[in-house]
Amino acid sequence: MDEGWDWVALAMVPGIGLARYYALLEAWSPTELFGVSRRDLAARVGGGVARAVAGFDRARAIARQRREAERVGAALLTLRDAGYPSALRAIPLPPPFLFVRGALTAEDALAIAIVGSRRPSPYGVRTATRLAADLAARGVTVVSGFARGIDTAAHRGALEAAGRTVAVLGSGVDAVYPPENRRLIEAVTRQGAIVSEFPMGTPPLSEHFPRRNRVIAGLALGTAVVEAAERSGALITAGCAGEFGREVFAVPGNVTSPVSDGTNRLIQDGAKLVRGWEDVVGELPEVWRRALRPVAAVARPAVGGAEGTLLDLLSDEPVPIDALIRGSGLPTGQVAALLVTLELKGLVRQLPGQRYTQA
Repeated sequence: MDEGWDWVALAMVPGIGLARYYALLEAWSPTELFGVSRRDLAARVGGGVARAVAGFDRARAIARQRREAERVGAALLTLRDAGYPSALRAIPLPPPFLFVRGALTAEDALAIAIVGSRRPSPYGVRTATRLAADLAARGVTVVSGFARGIDTAAHRGALEAAGRTVAVLGSGVDAVYPPENRRLIEAVTRQGAIVSEFPMGTPPLSEHFPRRNRVIAGLALGTAVVEAAERSGALITAGCAGEFGREVFAVPGNVTSPVSDGTNRLIQDGAKLVRGWEDVVGELPEVWRRALRPVAAVARPAVGGAEGTLLDLLSDEPVPIDALIRGSGLPTGQVAALLVTLELKGLVRQLPGQRYTQA
């Protein structure tokens, strides 16, 4: 039997938390442990855990884990495997194993986590998407948690830039959450990886997400928070990054918006203020800055006439169509038609409520 699967089986034994798991590893490997007498186990971790190990159907559990992993094409990495991420290995009590859909590569050592609110503003979504795309285009792997909102925007931004992205789940890699991101799975596995420290079949329970946040921070050189309320999982991730000695970044937000309270507080507390990708990479050690991939500047096509008039009225902040009609002095029908044309050219983005921004 492949010893790697014993690492998973041990984590599935009732009563074996992460601290106890490591206490057992100090004496035995997971494979050795399943052969230890109940008396010897009890002497080290108590009778309750010894009984749980002795009564655990290891072979059945491993067979089921193998079957589910094969079904979704997931690989297993243990802490002792060469492919286990070195940055994650360096944190206190790292996950003993990871399930991986897609592939983790050596280039993922140059990684930045981008996290934030599940209910972001349009500004937050645009900022996270652009920051992720700008970093990914330069060879930085974007790590996030695959949640609604900022996390999804970060993954999409990296993918749109043809870069790499790693999604860390608070469930098994076969139980992807949220359900609306199922179509995103294939793209992420093609251009990166979906990873989890939880066994196959583990549901996305609320108590799993703080552990997930810890892994996000552990995989990255730094964590950037884009919109987060005062009590937010994204702030847990930032806190983990600080504890691990990694960089903490925050994008400033509207001071009247509750969704920006957490990020603005991080800046007050010393997080690096981020306006763009340059602010992030500027904090990285020279060895990582030298590893960045150059990006050729792409000139935006010249736009004149009525189209140019509309573009001049747009920025990163959403502008209602009524304001564009008033500001341009153009007829309503012409403004609507021009906006469609500009959107097809990739120069304008429409938001809910007939509001528009530059793309």
